[in-house]
Amino acid sequence: MKNYKFALVGCGRISGKHIDAINEIENTSIVAVCDINIDKAKATADKIGDINFYSTYDEMLQNEDIDIVSILTPSGLHAEQTIDIVKKYKKHMVVEKPMALKLEDADEMIKVCDANSVRLFVVKQNRYNLPVQKLRQAVENGSFGKMVMGTVRVRWCRPQEYYDMDAWRGTWELDGGVITNQASHHIDLLEWMLGEPISVMAKTKTYLSDIEVDDTAAAIISFENGSMGIVEATTAVRPKDLEGSLSILGENGSVVIGGFAVNKMETWNFKDTSEEESKKIVKKYSELPPNVYGFGHQRYLEHVIDCIENNKQALVDGFEGRKSLELINAMYESAETGKEVFLRFHPNKSRLGKKVER
Repeated sequence: MKNYKFALVGCGRISGKHIDAINEIENTSIVAVCDINIDKAKATADKIGDINFYSTYDEMLQNEDIDIVSILTPSGLHAEQTIDIVKKYKKHMVVEKPMALKLEDADEMIKVCDANSVRLFVVKQNRYNLPVQKLRQAVENGSFGKMVMGTVRVRWCRPQEYYDMDAWRGTWELDGGVITNQASHHIDLLEWMLGEPISVMAKTKTYLSDIEVDDTAAAIISFENGSMGIVEATTAVRPKDLEGSLSILGENGSVVIGGFAVNKMETWNFKDTSEEESKKIVKKYSELPPNVYGFGHQRYLEHVIDCIENNKQALVDGFEGRKSLELINAMYESAETGKEVFLRFHPNKSRLGKKVER
């Protein structure tokens, strides 16, 4: 197996998770980083070790031997940077969530990566949480029977200081609201468990933060299999994070995954599973991460390497990453129009990805 060399574009808050994960994976290393804030780039390079740092990815990619580029910049920049790098340098791309803000940008990312024969991976690390993997197994095995309802709750604390850290935070053009930023992983999990959404009805509001976008949202989703999905998301919890949870209910059983990062198996009840066995599963498939990012980045990036090395299909490629982005856009469309939005659709009123004058 070859040694895979990563380069990081963006040295903000999430870069630490990627650095820690890559450092734990055999035959991988970070060889360079860049950030428009050169001080951030230098600090990140110093943390990693003896590597170069740059203020632009063009300078970095011209001077370094790199296999995989990780895009860790504000969400509204993901598409532009991915498309530019792939066209110029033909590198495999790992893009943090959400892959883009506009659907047409996501489509162009997929198209360009395909045309240049490079792989596009969208980071959805919570799919690799132990309890989520166990739940997915039950879904694939048909253990639930007829699906009834799935619910995600994101009850986190993001005070004004969080949004004030960077000018792009809390803007429509570069960030999006609680649905796009904090809850996008959970919306992805809901779709992964329940399948294709048919329609959505959503409401959003800004309660406690001085930002352009929403800090609180609720949505009802109808799925092709007849089940109903509920999304409850807020960054207005005070004084600290409360939960990031997922529950799936069916005719033959119920599963609840709680914790603050979809990390703790709380309920495992099925008709054909004894109470003793259920308790064992609850105990075995729980983990306690240090923060809301969880443990999934290492497992996810190991999967990326495996896909490239062995030419395997990615769990979350561009097409898979686009699914939750379309549903998120539909939620904003519904919130703006006050109407139920049916997928597939083209956003008209959604402000996601657009420059908005306050």
